[in-house]
Formats: sequence, structure tokens, C-alpha cells
Amino acid sequence: MTIELSCGLPPSPEFSELAVLAESLGYSRVWIFDTASLWEDPFVHLALAAQRTSRVGLGTAVLIPVERSEMSMASAIATIARLAGGRFRAAFGTGASARRTLGQRPMTLRAMREYVTTVRSLLSGETVAIDGQPARMLHADDLAAPRPIDVDIWLGAFGPRGIELANEIADGILGLPGNHALPVAALMPATVLEPGEDRDSGRVRDAVGPWKVVAYHEAYAIAGPDAVDELPGGREWRDALESLAPEGQRHLFTHQGHVTTLTERDHRLLDHAPDGLATIGLPAEISGRVAELGRQGVQEVIYTPSGHDIARELTSFYSAASR
Repeated sequence: MTIELSCGLPPSPEFSELAVLAESLGYSRVWIFDTASLWEDPFVHLALAAQRTSRVGLGTAVLIPVERSEMSMASAIATIARLAGGRFRAAFGTGASARRTLGQRPMTLRAMREYVTTVRSLLSGETVAIDGQPARMLHADDLAAPRPIDVDIWLGAFGPRGIELANEIADGILGLPGNHALPVAALMPATVLEPGEDRDSGRVRDAVGPWKVVAYHEAYAIAGPDAVDELPGGREWRDALESLAPEGQRHLFTHQGHVTTLTERDHRLLDHAPDGLATIGLPAEISGRVAELGRQGVQEVIYTPSGHDIARELTSFYSAASR
């Protein structure tokens, strides 16, 4: 089976330039992250990328429903779908990390069902209920693409209930490998080693470090102090974090730099943190991991580079993974 090689990037000032590079390298799709408290607006950057590319697909990994009303979301999706000419895929999630940066819980799957169903219906040109009143996309023919607007809608789903919901309302799953009824795309943080390069070199730490410390962010945000204290170096990390703010405000610091850059306290974790989600290896090891994901039922691998030289990471990964 041929696996699609895609990449996932934050909405940074370099996003459209990196999308152009990804297209030239041969990537199938460029996915963009969405957390308003961490990054710029994804739809603005998708619009720029759509105008600068012609072949590569574009996708969202993942849109956070509570950050936009149903009508605002449908209008934004319609805009990118028009600009991208059929290359756009909209994926939604419950906003686990995004909501926790605001000190809030992720949205419920019930709320996700209602929201996504409403957005899909709006894009189809139907009349729906929003805040107790009938609503419909009223865009004139010369101000937006005519309805129905056909856009694939995927869900980020990692547990059985999320997968069940995806099977009911979505066209695909962003999640873990498995025997899914729908096509599945899986994230793959990684970096390709140069010949003779130490896997703990400064470059490697910069490239995958932000993904290696995700477990600490999530442990503290979800399970609290005791959980993060059980991780290697976790107590020292927590002490540094808690010195920055009183209880009730620490969510403002927990996810700083999340999956993109390292804070000083995160950087100190790299002497302790296991590889976790990250794959570090020579080209043959990288291609082997991609092939393994394919055998596990993944149709699309979304490479998620981090660090300060994303162009190098995109180039070396595609060269290795497409061998």
C-alpha cells in the first residue's frame, strides 16, 4: 500500500513559504494547527498558502469548534475551499491542549457532534438552528462559492467513543493506527540523523525536543502535580513552572512553546525525557517507521517537524520516508 506523506505545521509567518517548499518536495498535504492562544489564525495562513501553491492539499489539524461560531466556521471553510480549488480538508478536534491553555476542559463529544453536523449542513446549503433561530449561509453567488460546498470533514479521534462518532459524522480520522472503517492519518514527530550524528546532539534536541516534553505538559494539565512528579525530572520542572504563577494561573505557562519551541524549563527536561512520540534515526530507520505505520492501518503519515530549521527537517524527512 502506498502511504501519503504529509506534514503538519503551526500557523507561523513562514507557513505559506513552507507550504511552497512542501509542494516542491512532493508532500501530499500540508496540515495547519489551530490554537488561538499559541499561534496566529490558521485560515489567514491557509489562504496565503492556497494562493501560492497549485497541487499540494491543505488541511486543518485540528480546528477547535469553541473558538468560532458555526456560521463563522462555515464561512471560513467555504473561503479556503474556493481558494484551494478542491484541495482543502477540514479536521476538527475537541480542543484538548487548546482548551487547557485557557484553563478550560475540552468540549464534549456530544457538543462536537452537534457543532460539526451544523457546519456540514450549512456548507450543504441547508437551514439549521443556531441559538434557537433558523440560520443559513446567505452569501450571494458572486460573494462565495455556491452551495453545496463539498469539503471532506475529518475528526481527531483517539478513544473508542471518538472513533464511533467519527464513523457516524466524518470522512476520516486523525488518530492512532488501527483497524478503522475510515481512512486514518497519524502524526509522526521525527528527525533524520546525519551520518555519524549523535542522537542527542544540539540539532536533534532542537528538532524533536518540543515533542519529547509533551508528556510533561499533558500530565500536569490533566492529572496534576503527582502525575508529573512521577516522570523523570518532573518534580524540578513542576517547581520551575509553579514559581511563575499562583495556583489558578499556571495554565498560562504549562503549554508555552507547545510542540514548537522549548522553554528553559523544558530544555532541562531533555536530559531525562524519553523519545516518547519522536522517531530519531538514519534514513532507513525513518522509512522503516513509515512502513510500519502503513502495516498498522495508516493511510497518511503527517510529519510534524519542530525547531528552528523546518526547511531542513521537511527536506530530509521526505527524502528518507519516500525511499
